[in-house]
Amino acid sequence: MEELDIIKKVFLLGLSKREEGETMEETLGTLVATGMFDMKEAKQVLKELRDAKYIVGDNLSMTGVIEADRAEKEFKQ
Repeated sequence: MEELDIIKKVFLLGLSKREEGETMEETLGTLVATGMFDMKEAKQVLKELRDAKYIVGDNLSMTGVIEADRAEKEFKQ
């Protein structure tokens, strides 16, 4: 499995921490508000993560959950 870049790790972690019932658009808005990227870039990252099967539909796949957990541990170091 390829190493994810920091933006994709933050994106997956953000999805894993979203509130119950929060839509993908709301989550994208929250991530954009961090200033890490604009909406166009956020949608591109979302597409790439979906294509790589880290996100299925609007939810993390098992692989996405594992990567989000890894990112959280990495950021806490």
